[in-house]
Amino acid sequence: MQRSLQFWFEFASTYSYLSAMRIEGLAAQNGITIEWHPFLLGPIFAEQGWDNSPFNIYPAKGRYMWRDMERLSAQRDLPFTRPDPFPQNGLKAARLTLTIEAQAQRAAFVRAVYAAEFVDGLNISDDRVLINCLSQASLPAATLTRCQDPAIKAALIEQTKIAQAKGVFGAPSFLVGDELFWGDDRLDEAVKLAAEI
Repeated sequence: MQRSLQFWFEFASTYSYLSAMRIEGLAAQNGITIEWHPFLLGPIFAEQGWDNSPFNIYPAKGRYMWRDMERLSAQRDLPFTRPDPFPQNGLKAARLTLTIEAQAQRAAFVRAVYAAEFVDGLNISDDRVLINCLSQASLPAATLTRCQDPAIKAALIEQTKIAQAKGVFGAPSFLVGDELFWGDDRLDEAVKLAAEI
């Protein structure tokens, strides 16, 4: 049986950027595969009474997060630009991710979107930005039209419901079987468990 880890991410999530940029290297070192699962935090936050990112609702938490992102990015030699506005609207990018069946291409697209947002400071809801991200994953620009496909819209809603049912409450989250790990700082533990199964 192929050992695998589910990576649940949200394009607006700062710490998901950090995980997306290192998860494949960790997986390769440990002989596991990654399943890339986009979902939306908005409905999950709404259930907790939040109408915005907790990093915006709680200013002290937000100040800490931005400084933490600067430190961690520097430690990992990752470029980092604070996106404006924050949080970004990742709805179309999440839908597009679900249209990509090949995991390698899905991973390439996800990394391209995160780089556009957190490296180049671009607006990831902009069609031109998304077309460029598709190109980086060797996908045609016409893929963008699938954002409006009712089946894809329904699939993203279902993804978010599945995430909630699995106990996911934030991003990034990692699932190994029924074992849930939350946060970029728990990625190594999740990979270790997946490698042991």
